[in-house]
Amino acid sequence: MADDARTFPPSDRSLNGDRPDALERLDDTADALEVLREALTGEESLDDALQRLAETAAKAIPDADAVTVSVVTLQRPRTAAATDRILVDVDEKQYSADRGPCLQSARTLEPVRAVVGEHREEWPEFEAAAAEHNIRAYLSVPVILPATDRTQAEHVGSLNIYSHTAEAFDPFDEGLMRLFTTAASATISSAQRWQRSREHIQQLERALVSRAVIDQAKGILMAVHKCSPDEAFSMLVQRSQHENAKLRDVAKNLLDSVMLS
Repeated sequence: MADDARTFPPSDRSLNGDRPDALERLDDTADALEVLREALTGEESLDDALQRLAETAAKAIPDADAVTVSVVTLQRPRTAAATDRILVDVDEKQYSADRGPCLQSARTLEPVRAVVGEHREEWPEFEAAAAEHNIRAYLSVPVILPATDRTQAEHVGSLNIYSHTAEAFDPFDEGLMRLFTTAASATISSAQRWQRSREHIQQLERALVSRAVIDQAKGILMAVHKCSPDEAFSMLVQRSQHENAKLRDVAKNLLDSVMLS
């Protein structure tokens, strides 16, 4: 059943005369990528970058009524971006059941297309949630950052595309989304680097603040007890252990008590 889910249906079911031709669809995807490139900056968080990825992907594929982005974390998958928050429920049902097309895409690193009504035994939770929201077709494409000289290829998440049209999405759409996610990977990678840098700076800032608070508390203890810096620091450590509190919090409480006295 899993293999069937990855196999796109015959072209006479996937394609219909109302859909744009291949060149027009390719142009739409190229335009969406250009919008994504221009909109994203080097100072966006990963979730913000994924939100823009979802918004531009929704414009790149005919019959795409909404897009979400699933991210697999150490704890559990989560939906990091969505063009329609109501449809996050369809993703959540898959996470809770630990099965569904978006999780299969993440595990196989292959695009997965699902027509609602054809996978009731395989993914009953997904089927029920999709039907409740009038979703007829679903395409999940893995977002993979390519390997570099220093890092291995990294699976960032899955781009999940929803449609109210059962005939939506065909092999050409799959190819467009592969192209789209590959081209967007540089932007996502930049967002990841910026977020890691920002987190590192925040850690350093917190460390500097903690050091300043501890030094001030030591100064107070030295003045009160006529002791050396090492002895004052030992007093703070002992109180930290006795109160089972962080050293920074003990020092801050001491400063606060002096300010109130």
